[in-house]
Amino acid sequence: MLKKLLLSAGLMSILMPTMAFAAEDAAPAQLQSAINSVWVMLAAVLVIFMQAGFALLETGSTRMKNAGHVAGKTVLTFGVCAVAFWALGFGLAFGEGNAFIGLTGFFVNGTAEQAAAAFGSLSYSDVPIGIKFMFQLAFAGVSLAICFGGFAERGKLAVYFLFGILFTVLIYPVIAHWIWGGGWLAGHGKQDFAGSTVVHLTGATAALVATIMLKPRIGKFNKDRTPNMLPGHNQVLSVLGVIVLWIGWFGFNPGSTLSAMGDGFFGYIAMTTNLAAATGGIAAIVVAWIYFGKADIPSMLNGVLAALVAITASCAFVTVRDAIIIGAVAGIVTFFTAQWFEKAGIDDPIYAFSVHGVAGIWGTLANGIFAHPDLVETVGVGQPGLLYGGGLHQLGVQALGIFSAMAYVLVASFIILYILKVTIGLRVTEEEELIGLDLSEHGSYGYPEQMKKMIQPAAHGHTAETAQAAPAASTV
Repeated sequence: MLKKLLLSAGLMSILMPTMAFAAEDAAPAQLQSAINSVWVMLAAVLVIFMQAGFALLETGSTRMKNAGHVAGKTVLTFGVCAVAFWALGFGLAFGEGNAFIGLTGFFVNGTAEQAAAAFGSLSYSDVPIGIKFMFQLAFAGVSLAICFGGFAERGKLAVYFLFGILFTVLIYPVIAHWIWGGGWLAGHGKQDFAGSTVVHLTGATAALVATIMLKPRIGKFNKDRTPNMLPGHNQVLSVLGVIVLWIGWFGFNPGSTLSAMGDGFFGYIAMTTNLAAATGGIAAIVVAWIYFGKADIPSMLNGVLAALVAITASCAFVTVRDAIIIGAVAGIVTFFTAQWFEKAGIDDPIYAFSVHGVAGIWGTLANGIFAHPDLVETVGVGQPGLLYGGGLHQLGVQALGIFSAMAYVLVASFIILYILKVTIGLRVTEEEELIGLDLSEHGSYGYPEQMKKMIQPAAHGHTAETAQAAPAASTV
């Protein structure tokens, strides 16, 4: 017995150092995974909080009689997106499949077994699959929020339900799979770090189709097609919305590293993102000042958002100087395209396509121009841009991604919306639009006391439409 005890003690003394080293090796790996998980979950929360920014921005940028509806549908559509993305969208985007679509990982259960079997495209990160799902859901929700900007002030509530589900299952996951889920554009080296194409251009293209199919709001254009201002009712809400979105973008772009370890690369991405946004807003308000003779606040807000959209693709690939250029160009280009769309007779109430579509196109192309060799090597996707010795290759890949994504979203959105149009209809009646979607769709106004005062003249021969007056212009 004594011999056995002595033998056991001897073996333990030999094995203890080995066990200690193993524990030391395991602890840093576990700590790294924990830190990365907390960081990505925090980033997901920031991106989800962007829904509050959209609610404030869109509510302030539309008329008072639709305020409750516009704010409330933001909650509704994110809920619809969450369920549809959990059931099918996440698997279609990131599941194992082919070059065009994922075919595994439906009805996400959050287990490591499902992650290993179904989500190889996300295996580069040690973050648990449940947190990866939450992060990607936040992005899908932003794209859907952008899309529904094209429905503002005239779309039926039922369409938000149905198109929200179909967009989340049949449109967004396809583009996400092509670029982020190991699809055919990923194979070509398409650079879209956080979603100028996947999130913003996809949502904006669907919004453009809806805007055209729904036709302009009542009173937006005269018989000679000259536009009338239908200003939003609260510029302060719009400003607050942009500030919330700006803050949320620090989850959007830096969070896309899916890691807080290493040399703090997410901090560099936050810096390029912030500087682009700042210069975009400054450039836009200066151009508006020259163009209108007044420093137009809504134009500045659109400039900030356009710059954020543009830098989203390139935030990890470009130098700080080039990020400033990208942001400034986005603010200027978006200002002029917004004016052009209105003159062309397109009533985009919150300028969804100008801000998210045009800026998304510019931001995606900017990678092919400005992608720096050292940063391309760090990220490990694609090749350097034209100005850094990469030639036209990456610019061509970026253009191919834009064309392919827009073509698919245009066709798919049109088919879905056309079917809805001939079945349940897309637009509320003229009477419902005039009294406002708050009352016609929900039975009460978002501002009941103020609206009561404003609709009283209707008893004396005026409509609620003509009784309204508001100081702020529409923005997104």
